[in-house]
Amino acid sequence: MKKPGKNIPELKGRSLLLHVCCGPCAAGCVERLLAHYDRVGLYYSNSNICTADEFEKRLCYVRELADHFDLPLSVDSYDHASWLSVTEEYREEPEGGLRCGRCFGYSLGRAAAAADRLGYESFATSLTVSPRKSSDLVFAAGREYSGFTEWNFKKDSGYLRGLELAKGWNFYRQDFCGCEFSLRSREKSGANGQR
Repeated sequence: MKKPGKNIPELKGRSLLLHVCCGPCAAGCVERLLAHYDRVGLYYSNSNICTADEFEKRLCYVRELADHFDLPLSVDSYDHASWLSVTEEYREEPEGGLRCGRCFGYSLGRAAAAADRLGYESFATSLTVSPRKSSDLVFAAGREYSGFTEWNFKKDSGYLRGLELAKGWNFYRQDFCGCEFSLRSREKSGANGQR
């Protein structure tokens, strides 16, 4: 295991399960993690995604990512109704508000349980690579779970590296987090879907 350096968190063990929101966001994260861990696995848990079709579309590219890096992939069952029950009271919150914190907590709780079940010493999330997501809000949610490692993948041009890899592999790139509330916000702003 390598020693932490600039923009590298204190590593917890030699194995890490990465909660993956989508292929493009995770691509650069995986590349970085492989330089620091002996064993990395992917965990796709995204019940926040408002339709099963969108969930499956993103999963297709996460599978391609796992194949590119020859990594194991575990897929959480899609349960949007359960996710809604946790976030519904915050439906009117703006993007980046309390609803997002609840959403992060939901997904990271599931990732923590999966890391334990699958024998990983720690876990992190690709959510911190997005310029649209507050790393501090993600970290606050993650600190509730043992083994969470605060990788801020935005650092050192992580988002741009993920975009570069995603373009090279022709990955689908969406322009909303996946939930109906984010989709509504995108539609109000006049954005049109895939980038």
